[in-house]
Amino acid sequence: MLRRIEWPTVALTVVCYGLWMAAGIWLWPVAPVLALALMAVMAALHSSLVHENLHGHPTRDRRLNEALVALPLSLIYPYRRYKALHLAHHRDERLTDPIEDPESYYKARWAHDRMPRWLRAALVVNNTMIGRLVLGPALGAAGFLAQEARLLMQDAPGVRRAWALHLAAVAPVLALVWAFGIPLWLYVLAVVWPSLSLIAIRTYAEHRWHDAPEGRTIIVERSPLAWLFLHNNLHIVHHQMPGAPWYALPRLYAERRAHWQALNHGYVYPNYRAMFRAHALRPKEPVVHPVLHQHPAPPPPETDPPVAPNGGRTA
Repeated sequence: MLRRIEWPTVALTVVCYGLWMAAGIWLWPVAPVLALALMAVMAALHSSLVHENLHGHPTRDRRLNEALVALPLSLIYPYRRYKALHLAHHRDERLTDPIEDPESYYKARWAHDRMPRWLRAALVVNNTMIGRLVLGPALGAAGFLAQEARLLMQDAPGVRRAWALHLAAVAPVLALVWAFGIPLWLYVLAVVWPSLSLIAIRTYAEHRWHDAPEGRTIIVERSPLAWLFLHNNLHIVHHQMPGAPWYALPRLYAERRAHWQALNHGYVYPNYRAMFRAHALRPKEPVVHPVLHQHPAPPPPETDPPVAPNGGRTA
């Protein structure tokens, strides 16, 4: 059994929670800015660990994997809801589809045209890299919470339980923040928001529209942030081999570098610095999906009710 546990992931989880706690207990009283910065980095790392665990790591026990990352340092996203949405996103034939892919940043044209002007303008800004880092956390959280509220009202399967478990896990995190003496508003602005901005560096250009599903997923070859993203900068490797642990991705990429770059049709950046230079203030993608869902689906054709054997109409 012990050989089936991916110990590097377990160790990194202990480090993540340990440094977050150390920042709150010992660093906050003497160097509050440094403490908040370290907590933000650990909250971002926790998000990456959540992503790793929902893919079946570091053990074969899904409940144990969930328990290992149970305390949500960035507060907002319930583990089970993120898991359900993210695994749906992994249907590569539907990648970037604004209806079928829960993580698509594209909008269907008919839905976009119904939005208020301020929101359409905000989405254009959100498609620049600076916009994604500054506005992205708030826009993403607002959209997610609005959708979750609708699902809760509809009593969608599993949603209430996911939120109940999440709120039970948020409570000790908030209790610890209070015990550290950090105001909640400051924790949200200086830890939660920056942690989501750090993750947005990775997710900003992870996917694009391409006729071939494999051409929709990026490779960013090098980055000092790769450890924070658990090497998901090599995203095509993860999408093709989601069962591979994070620490195996660099080796898998290096062994077949030419293959991976051919497979994703050359969607490659050398680093995030090059991406920032190209798209800091210029949208990388249009808001409206360039191909899919340009028009709403037509309603089903009206038909006469079936004729009963006696010539009358059925009820």
